[in-house]
Amino acid sequence: MTGTSLRAGLIGYGLAGSVFHAPLIAATEGLTLDTVVTSNPERQGQARAEHPGIRIAATPDELFDRVDDLDLIVIASPNKTHVPLATTALKAGLPVVVDKPIAGTAAEARDLAALADKRGVLLSVFQNRRWDNDFLTLRKVIDDGDLGEVWRFESRYERWRPQRKGGWRESGDPAQIGGLLYDLGSHVIDQALVLFGPAARVYAESDNRRPGAETDDDTFVALTHASGVRSHLYLSATAAQLGPRFRVLGSRAGYVKYGLDPQEQALRDGERPGRTWGQEPESAWGRLGSGESPLTGGGTPVPTLPGDYPAYYAAVTRALNGDGPNPVTALEAAAALDVIEAARRSARDAVVVTL
Repeated sequence: MTGTSLRAGLIGYGLAGSVFHAPLIAATEGLTLDTVVTSNPERQGQARAEHPGIRIAATPDELFDRVDDLDLIVIASPNKTHVPLATTALKAGLPVVVDKPIAGTAAEARDLAALADKRGVLLSVFQNRRWDNDFLTLRKVIDDGDLGEVWRFESRYERWRPQRKGGWRESGDPAQIGGLLYDLGSHVIDQALVLFGPAARVYAESDNRRPGAETDDDTFVALTHASGVRSHLYLSATAAQLGPRFRVLGSRAGYVKYGLDPQEQALRDGERPGRTWGQEPESAWGRLGSGESPLTGGGTPVPTLPGDYPAYYAAVTRALNGDGPNPVTALEAAAALDVIEAARRSARDAVVVTL
């Protein structure tokens, strides 16, 4: 594949496909958005307008009929389709990127990983928030030793959405794999595992708070990592006041960061990666210190590194060309699903689950 532009077929052109995957694929050197799969006429028109020259397929079967024309399948369709579509693509010998969560269970994720290994093709999971600006900055703060020994990691992904939006993400049908734990939880749990290693114990509280809510919209997960670090993870669509995105406490200092990485909103607004991509103003920087509140100016501002979602597909392209590792493996995603399944059991049975 080296020396030519790799051709990607994208299945799904909803939020994930149109806002995240298509623009990032199109912005990646050595990777071309060849085909978009969607049966929705409006989305077909949107895809053609946003990416002139692409091909449109109404169904995944139409795409799989052209496997020899493609080098990568990207699955950005509803969660319940991830496993069957990835299975079909892998059996056809095609490398695959799957949006998170890769599956509803860790066992399914490991089965997909085994199939990819058997076929000798790449299987990667789109965990884009490993390239959030705040996460990249926190990794540097930890690696530089500024916090000392990390004791507690607090991570919040909170929204104020008192009215339900509907759709499969809020469906109570288990087959849809909906709810915040699978959605936002896939991000915050993955980040915690990347930072502090495997979880040994899991405790969770999960509620359906909004009128008519069919699945969790307010969830708390506590992890005790094998390393000894404790992670407290908050997921909510019902947070009338938003807490800090990160609060990390160590033996030497703490780091507090408010606000969300700007890349998602930039993509939603039609912006595309460029020279100033992923940067945020100094007023949004986190603060590092001890004994003082960052809200009253305590601590030292820590310049936020630029967010870098484009790095994911650049890494996928290198991996396909034999020039680098898979940026996010299915086995890493399976480890996060182990935690999600344990959290669901913990919340249901009011127990601490040992992994």
